Amino acid sequence: MIHTTGITKNFGSLQVLKGIDLHIAKGEFVSIIGASGAGKTTLLQIIGSLDKADQGQIIINGINLNGLSDKELAHFRNKHIGFVFQFHQLLPEFTALENVCIPAYIAGTKKAEAQARAKEWLSKLGLAERMHHKPSQLSGGEKQRVAVARALINQPSLILADEPSGSLDSTNKKELHSLLRKLCNEYGLTILVVTHDKELTEVSDRIIEMKDGMIV
Repeated sequence: MIHTTGITKNFGSLQVLKGIDLHIAKGEFVSIIGASGAGKTTLLQIIGSLDKADQGQIIINGINLNGLSDKELAHFRNKHIGFVFQFHQLLPEFTALENVCIPAYIAGTKKAEAQARAKEWLSKLGLAERMHHKPSQLSGGEKQRVAVARALINQPSLILADEPSGSLDSTNKKELHSLLRKLCNEYGLTILVVTHDKELTEVSDRIIEMKDGMIV
């Protein structure tokens, strides 16, 4: 599913990634851990094509991302990858339903189909009664479930999550962890998570530790 070979990344004179080789199988739930500054988020962003490596190769679903133009990368990202961030990244002026629909609209999905798909996911995630509320009217746990629904709207095969439970209380953390595990089990999604949360690592299939830009 994911193969990276020799990934390096420098920011000025600072080498953040020092030759990362990584293999993640289809349907696997993997947590990346390590101290702040270890390079976890940088690696996640490069795998998600939000940033580019200085050297190395990334293959996802058999597609070599190195050979894609910026436009092709944007299309690949929109179709194949769903993102979940620590602080939700919901647009405050839009309702939950409208936020979830955005990636589908970008993909060119017709409004009626996008809304039907968004309503289905919001209902599955327990938000049927909250879909017309704006983010300011939702709890932290509800906002993160909206973000998960948005990540799933285009039926991606890969979910990338950066500290997804980092801003949640203990109850909502457990619910989110169970939800990610369920998505992996029931839909065969490949999930790669950067986290400091020990409880989240316990529901994953494998834990990868990073230190000083390398996998240890």
